[in-house]
Amino acid sequence: MSTSETARPATLDAAGLRELIDAGRAPRLLDVRTPAEFETVHIPGAYNVPLDLLKEHREELRAHLDEDVVLICRSGARATQAGQTLAGVGLPNLKVLDGGMLAWQATNAPVRQGAPVRQGAPRWDLERQVRLVAGSIVLLSVLGSVLVPGLKWVAGFIGAGLTFAALSNTCAMGMLLSKLPYNRGASCDLDSIVGQLRDGTAGRP
Repeated sequence: MSTSETARPATLDAAGLRELIDAGRAPRLLDVRTPAEFETVHIPGAYNVPLDLLKEHREELRAHLDEDVVLICRSGARATQAGQTLAGVGLPNLKVLDGGMLAWQATNAPVRQGAPVRQGAPRWDLERQVRLVAGSIVLLSVLGSVLVPGLKWVAGFIGAGLTFAALSNTCAMGMLLSKLPYNRGASCDLDSIVGQLRDGTAGRP
């Protein structure tokens, strides 16, 4: 594996990104969260390119990304993975929004909110879903081990998986959950994304 695939991309803080946008020098903003998360709230002008789709079609996307690119997710972890993926196919000028949407919203910067928020039912972000599912499996395994002792190993397996996720900065459970209908939201396929990137029309919910 090459250095470009493993090195962490540079970061840009929320204040710095806002200055670029206000000055009319906005970079290309790629939001790698799930479509449902993106529909709930995102930075105006951002393009939704879910991480799983970005990884699968990195070469095709690379052909439409020549300028400065800032990658966005909830907290920065998924955006870092996306940055490593795109760096691996030779895309320069990559940055990750430091702290992700959490940091952006903490500065009261402009956001575009979708229908789920206006109706009072925002969707859970992917990290919160992972905590719920992992925690529930561990809890049920521990309780169930009173009757079926072997179930304790299920809890151990989940713990090992979470440890590996932290060390490798990846999350297999998160990638699986991202494919559920709850997280897919509106259609978000390669052709529509490439069309938006080519035409310069950021996707909107």
